[in-house]
Amino acid sequence: MLSTNSPKHLYLKVTVAFFATIIFVYVISTSLVISTIFAFLAATASLLYSKKSQNKRIAAITSAWPEVIDHLISGIQSGLSISETLTGLSSRGPVVLREYFSEFGEKMKVDGDFNAALLRLKLRCGQHGSDQIFEAIAISKSLGGNELLNILRTVGTFLRQDLALRREIEVKHGWIKNSAHLSAAAPWLLLLLLSSQPSTAQAFSTSTGVFILISGVVMTVIAYIWMDRLGRLPELPRVFGEE
Repeated sequence: MLSTNSPKHLYLKVTVAFFATIIFVYVISTSLVISTIFAFLAATASLLYSKKSQNKRIAAITSAWPEVIDHLISGIQSGLSISETLTGLSSRGPVVLREYFSEFGEKMKVDGDFNAALLRLKLRCGQHGSDQIFEAIAISKSLGGNELLNILRTVGTFLRQDLALRREIEVKHGWIKNSAHLSAAAPWLLLLLLSSQPSTAQAFSTSTGVFILISGVVMTVIAYIWMDRLGRLPELPRVFGEE
């Protein structure tokens, strides 16, 4: 599975968020302790946001497989071979998947081994939906079956039904997760407002104040992880995936 953020780029984003927050909060509170705590929270939030962006790309890829099936059926019905249809998806398929099919076409040009190119494509995509599509193609190609179109239509129907169900669940969970995010952020926003008062800054600069801040960070992180696990939908098992 491709990552949308390189390690260097991710490290840079987290570092910028950390130091920018330190400067911003220190201007408000003049407290290095409070500034450091908020900088840690900002860096963590930046890391989580990057992960969320990657998850959005994965979700976009998952949602694109029914469209891929439509293109495959259309290409095969128009008289193209399976390899030609797959290669054509590098220009006509969903944008988020074109690079994968472009690599498939390049490998076919190099050695012409369809099975090796298809296996590489299957490993590169690495999803439940893609496994079913490419396994059906591989079986049809090796056995010379004439039922590929019917199999693809059936797989497409199942994938669309699953996507519709998961979207419905995500929408219903969405407002609960947003409420949980707001509840986690509210105490820290209140602290940021209060930290403009010198007495607040002094109180949290003591050992007791530092302990309270660290305890608050730990409890916030634990609550967020727990909330995220409860709201996460389980991934479908890759029945045809490589071990």
